[in-house]
Order: sequence, then C-alpha cells, then structure tokens
Amino acid sequence: MASVDLAPDADDRRMSTGYPGVDRVLGGGLVPGSVVLLAGAPGIGKSTLLLQLASRLTTAGRPCLIASGEESRGQIAGRARRLGLPGAALAFCPGRDLDEVISVAIRDRPAVLAVDSVHTIRSGASDALAGGPGQVRLCVDSLTGLAKEHGITAILVGHVTKAGDLAGPRTVEHAVDIVLTFEGNPRSGLRLLAGGKNRFGPEGEVVWFEMGRDGLIESDSGPGLGEGGEPGCATTVVLAGRRAIALEVQALVVRSEGPPRRQVDGLNARRFHILSAVTDQAAGLGLIRAELYGSVAGGLQLEDPGADLAVSVALASSATGRPAREGTVFIGEVSLTGAVRPVGGLEQRAAAAAAIGARTVVCAATERDVGPGAGSLTFLRVRHVRDALRTLVSSGDVGSGRRRMG
Repeated sequence: MASVDLAPDADDRRMSTGYPGVDRVLGGGLVPGSVVLLAGAPGIGKSTLLLQLASRLTTAGRPCLIASGEESRGQIAGRARRLGLPGAALAFCPGRDLDEVISVAIRDRPAVLAVDSVHTIRSGASDALAGGPGQVRLCVDSLTGLAKEHGITAILVGHVTKAGDLAGPRTVEHAVDIVLTFEGNPRSGLRLLAGGKNRFGPEGEVVWFEMGRDGLIESDSGPGLGEGGEPGCATTVVLAGRRAIALEVQALVVRSEGPPRRQVDGLNARRFHILSAVTDQAAGLGLIRAELYGSVAGGLQLEDPGADLAVSVALASSATGRPAREGTVFIGEVSLTGAVRPVGGLEQRAAAAAAIGARTVVCAATERDVGPGAGSLTFLRVRHVRDALRTLVSSGDVGSGRRRMG
C-alpha cells in the first residue's frame, strides 16, 4: 500500500484573529481551508465584528477579502473610518454574485474570505431568489469547495430567525466546520460570541464583547456581580464551555387584579413558570395571583440549571421587597419538591465567583468541598429552597406561611 504524505497538523498552522477570546472559542485560532458560519440576529453587530476581525488579520499579515452583498464599498469604508480601522488595507468585492466572488478569491488568494452574507449571495446555476433554501445550500457548498481546494479560510455570515434558528436549510450547519452564534439584546451593549459545532476544538466556549462608539471591545468578565441592594436581583454563575461566567438574574412580581401575565427575557419560560410555582409553594408568597417577569442582565439566554436557585431567590426578593444579601452568589438546581440539588463544576464556578468579589456562595448541602481556587469564600449549604429564602431574602415573611401578595 502506498504511503500518504499528510499535511502539517492544523493546530500548527492556525491564524490568530487578534482577539484572545475569539481564538479560544475557535479552538486556538482560524484553520486554513476551514469554513466558519457566523450566525446572529439582524442588527446585532455581525458586520462590525467581521470588519474588526478582517482588519486585525490584515494588519497581522493575513490579507482578507470582504465580499458584501449587504453593504457597498463606500458603506464599509465609512464604517471602518468610524471605528478607527485602516480600511484602505482591506480588499473588497461585491458579494451578490457567487461566480464573481469565487473568481476574485481565486485570483487574489486571500488568507480569509469574509462573505456578508450567505442570504444575499446568489448562484447563476439556479433560478431561485437569493436567500432561498436552494440558493443558500448551493452557495455554501460552492464556497466550502473553494475553501478546501485553495486553502482559503471562509467566514460566512448568516441570519437567524425570531425563534433563534439559522435562516435557511439545516444542511448548512452540517456543511461548515465551525458554527458561531453572536447574540445579545440590541438595547444593551453586551454581546456574546458562543461556539457551537467545532471540528477543530471544544464546543460551548464563549467570549463577551461590549459594543461602544469604537466598535466591539472584548471583555473578560461579562456582566459580573450586580451592585446589590435592590429587591428582585440575584447573582449566579453558569458554565459556558470551559469558562464560568457570573450573571445577574432579575425578577419582578406585581400584584394583578386580572389574569396574571408571565413574561421572560433570556430565561426558559417553562422553567421560569415551574420555579415560580415551587417558590410559591415553599414560601407562601401568592405568586400564582401575581404578574411575573424575569430577565437576565445583558439580554443573554440562560439555560444552565445551576441558575435555578438564583431565579427562586430573585422572585422571592421581589415579592417581599427584601434584597438578597450583598456579595452572595446562588448556585443550585431546584427540583419540583423544592430540594436544592448539586450541579457540575462547583469548584470552577466558585473560583469565578471569588474573582468578581463575591463573599458567599449558597449551594446544595450535598455539594463536595472545593479546592483552594475559591479563596476566602464562605459556603452556605442548603437542602431546600425554603432554607435559602428564609436565610437570605426575608426574615419574617418568607417561610412563615404569610402571603404578602394575597
């Protein structure tokens, strides 16, 4: 059997984006010949992130070609000037005709081809309109073939629907090597870049950005620990890949004369409703007759069950008007019976809590002891959500059976 001369390991040829956090999410940087899908809602800042990445790569000697069907050359140049980027060094071509984009890329051989977006580019091989499932699939397949054949890294921008799914056929996600999602509340300056599928590294890594006048600035800590002192707020620490991130959960309980409403932003609605019922059963707060609102600071989506205890504390805090103890972080899953269950990665979460200045961690009584990374944190271990609420939110009303909201 003839031997095969393999190419150098991909990790040895990675390109740094100039953003340490983005490199970490990618698994160590961009791999030549790979295809990255950058998905996010319209207006969230995908084009800005792409332009900043392209500028840093070009400055580092990795020339980039921007193919944009969303903006003209003048618009991109204007954005670069506003952000203080050396836009003159960036190569540009119109990004609405697939054959033209491929032709320019083969001729110029950039290190990175950035296509903004896969929903505006169109192939002449199909009569379908740009953005349709057939066109998107055809264009992504052709751009993937270009990347693999010529060793050009392709970053493809894609839009997501209101439901949070990638617009277009699901096969697009299977065709690319890496799927990144860029999310956040447009009314907030916080943005989160999260890694999904990744053929070259771990999944689930995240990096925070703050959107300002000078564009997106990478942040190490995310929203961090709230100032405290306000009823309806509780801080938790969630796991995202190999990182632990502190987030503030907020709740508002309002007395209602009519049918009560339930509304959440960044929280799982079904889980929020269950936790409100469990909290009401445990503390007798009359939440069933109140309007309930819940959110996560920064407008991020929260799915980690380790945040359950913080949601219950925030609800009880708002209902009683008593703030949670300052400098306290709540970590634990809450069962239907109200029992507080342990969650994975407590040592990592505790270290992140200590790093943001927390003094106390409330967790499940059955959690194992943590190592020295927790610093001088005090651990308050509870078996039932009622114990956490009675100790940390209210002295007289919580757990006494009296209903403030009735």
